Amino acid sequence: MFEGIHTALITPFRNGQVDEEALRAHVERQIEAGIDGVVPCGSTGESATLSHLEHRRVVEIVVDAARGRVPVIAGTGSNSTREAIELTLHAKQAGADGSLMLSPYYNKPTQEGIYAHYAAVAEATRFPIVIYNIPGRTASNIAPEIIARLARLEHIVGVKEASGSLDQMSHVIAKCPQEFAVLSGDDSLTLPLLSIGGKGVISTTSNVAPRPICELVRRFQRGDIAGSQAIHYSLLPLFDVLFCETNPIPVKAAAGELGWCSPEIRLPLTRITDANLERLKVVLKDLDAL
Repeated sequence: MFEGIHTALITPFRNGQVDEEALRAHVERQIEAGIDGVVPCGSTGESATLSHLEHRRVVEIVVDAARGRVPVIAGTGSNSTREAIELTLHAKQAGADGSLMLSPYYNKPTQEGIYAHYAAVAEATRFPIVIYNIPGRTASNIAPEIIARLARLEHIVGVKEASGSLDQMSHVIAKCPQEFAVLSGDDSLTLPLLSIGGKGVISTTSNVAPRPICELVRRFQRGDIAGSQAIHYSLLPLFDVLFCETNPIPVKAAAGELGWCSPEIRLPLTRITDANLERLKVVLKDLDAL
């Protein structure tokens, strides 16, 4: 259902508030570049520091700005199943096309608890859900066997795999139905994941380099493996620098350098260090992004 290139959108801020104008312009920029979908209120969108009112408003803005031209997959995860249901129902009512739901964090449920969490949200909302497996943020990995069980539920349609393990991704693909979308959650692993049967990526890098990310995936899909590899290797310095500090610190700085929005970021995240900012500027110039 959700394949191809989806941008995990940054949330622009100005003077402590969501910058609606910059957010709308950013959605338009992504669509013009050929992105297949947009994902508001994920990790890159600083969902952890959005108020509930802001979270809902950001989803509404992105749905309105997209105007049905590309799917909107709204971040609706929580470590409370009840809250995840509420956020998912709001996304559905706002006109989003699906939800991206990270595995519950901090309370560290068992594997069976993780399964029950997703199953409960799917049953209560009857809305397409993309599982988000990111152990580095949740302190728990979703086992391939659990993902395979979830993939057989009616409304669980894919997984954003950010475990960093191609071995895990291979087992997920092997165990899940063919129509289940396994999407990369690590930009540098997009090409390797495509090679083992992945369906695309939910990308941070495409915030600032949407066309090259689109071209990487589409060349692979057309069978131009060498061309896809060439783009992959040309983007490695950008992949590296965009994760030299906690995401989304560097990508927010990059968007600021491009003049697309303020680099403002919310505590407890802090602005990029001077040394890494200079490194980022060099990479952007090398890629003709400035």
